[in-house]
Amino acid sequence: MKDMEMFSEATLTRDSLTAVIGIAEKFKLERGRKPVFMEVCGSHTMALARTGIKNRLKEHVCLIAGPGCPVCVTDQKSIDAMIQLSEGADRILCTFGDMMRVPGSKFSLMKAKTEGKDIRVVYSPIDSVKIAEENPNKEVIFLGIGFETTIPILALAVQEAMKKDLKNYSIWMTTKLVEPVLRALLDSGEVHLDGFLLPGHVSVVLGKQTYHYLVEDYAISGVITGFEPVQLLSGIYKLIELQLNKKVDILNDYTYVVKEEGNLVAQQLMEEYLMPYDEAWRGMGSIPDSGLVLKEKYAQFDAKKRYKVACEEPRKTKCRCGEIIRGLITPEECSLFKKGCTPLNPIGPCMVSTEGTCAAHYQYMWEE
Repeated sequence: MKDMEMFSEATLTRDSLTAVIGIAEKFKLERGRKPVFMEVCGSHTMALARTGIKNRLKEHVCLIAGPGCPVCVTDQKSIDAMIQLSEGADRILCTFGDMMRVPGSKFSLMKAKTEGKDIRVVYSPIDSVKIAEENPNKEVIFLGIGFETTIPILALAVQEAMKKDLKNYSIWMTTKLVEPVLRALLDSGEVHLDGFLLPGHVSVVLGKQTYHYLVEDYAISGVITGFEPVQLLSGIYKLIELQLNKKVDILNDYTYVVKEEGNLVAQQLMEEYLMPYDEAWRGMGSIPDSGLVLKEKYAQFDAKKRYKVACEEPRKTKCRCGEIIRGLITPEECSLFKKGCTPLNPIGPCMVSTEGTCAAHYQYMWEE
């Protein structure tokens, strides 16, 4: 707790901010431009906006939000399929809260719930296993979205369902992996970056060692950092310092929770229950081996194999979430932002999620 208080301490934050501005100006003098970094994690995006760091640094450092919000990167067809699942009889859908208000092509899970469908918000996939146990005469489906932070818990839910011999439980897997999407972004050449602020929560599972491909294959640096103001500023400072020293490296600036090898138990759970899958991403299409699905021996818990869902092509809108996720535009460059699209009337998932870039900008970064 003392460490957390220190990382939020006002004087230390101001000193850290001054140091970042100073080294960023040195970079600008040397390179003739601002340094450009992408924060991969949606929680980093929200923290940078909420603390005022992104606004305060906008003249000195270009911070681009990346594809790290699980709800935001879920493909529209997947959203529509999940909503369609709710229409079956004798079903209970379980989901995380952010999914409820994400617009489908016709309506949202929230609207389906108001029309009488049994859709329940849970805080952990394990809660959905308990619901299945308590409702043996109903099919219980958990909508399994998330990155490596959440995926091990999905595997654990399957393990629990097996122990309880539940025949009425399944997971609709629409998971995402960090490495394939970062490779896809870098391979596309659409965004030119000087480095990555690497995700804290995901790195707890994966460990520092997982990011060496950034150095070896792309010659780009990354710093793993936490979510408090001083931690964020320290990560940015170290990224600029690496650039000025002409070094390419992966640094762990979150050492008291992120280890070199990561969480081996979580990794073993994923290895035991799951296998790679070509997953569709919003605005990016299908990326090879960018998701995980249940292995064949656990197919009884795979909702995609238990239920046939046929979705039409999603309707076209002016929503530019796909470009925002790829770091090509800011929310303010979307014609719908704070006009047709607001937190009370979201048109795209980036305005819905608590980790969404548009939600962060709307709440903390735009001025009347």
